[in-house]
Amino acid sequence: MDVTFDEIKESMRRCAAVLRDAEVRYALGGSVAAWARGGPQTCRDLDFVVAAADAPRAQEALAEAGMRPEQPPEDWLLKVYDGAVLVDLIFELTGVDIPGALERAEVLPVAAIDMPVLVLEDVLTAKLLAFNDHYLDFTGPLQIVRALREQIDFAALARATGGSPYARAFLALVEELDLRPAAPAAR
Repeated sequence: MDVTFDEIKESMRRCAAVLRDAEVRYALGGSVAAWARGGPQTCRDLDFVVAAADAPRAQEALAEAGMRPEQPPEDWLLKVYDGAVLVDLIFELTGVDIPGALERAEVLPVAAIDMPVLVLEDVLTAKLLAFNDHYLDFTGPLQIVRALREQIDFAALARATGGSPYARAFLALVEELDLRPAAPAAR
């Protein structure tokens, strides 16, 4: 079932408030994190990154707030549904150290709520390292890079993803399309 971006935003607001009140350390992740930084609305679900030890408590707090928990077959996340909106509670991201990512996350005003948001290099590292010979859709990451290139530290992204030929191909495409800014992003 398709959900609107407005529904995703409202779920994001509800989940962020519940996690904050439950004192669960989290960060907004995935495509919604890119949107929070000015990127496109290219998402079908909502991702929150939490420490592995906090994931069950996060799921429980969201369930107590009326969301429907689900135990997925994957061993790197938990899920809840806020109505029709799927909310992923991710505690493992390929190539991204979760405690470090939570430390690097920046508190930003998102839909009138201040919340921690993953840095773009962590969002893109996870997306680029998910590519393989069965999944190689550059569309979402390319839209993010096109919209937010001035905010991305491409050298750091290349270091984090350098072991993947698919990520290197993506970054070569970004270079060929002249999407990298002239100077590295300042932090």
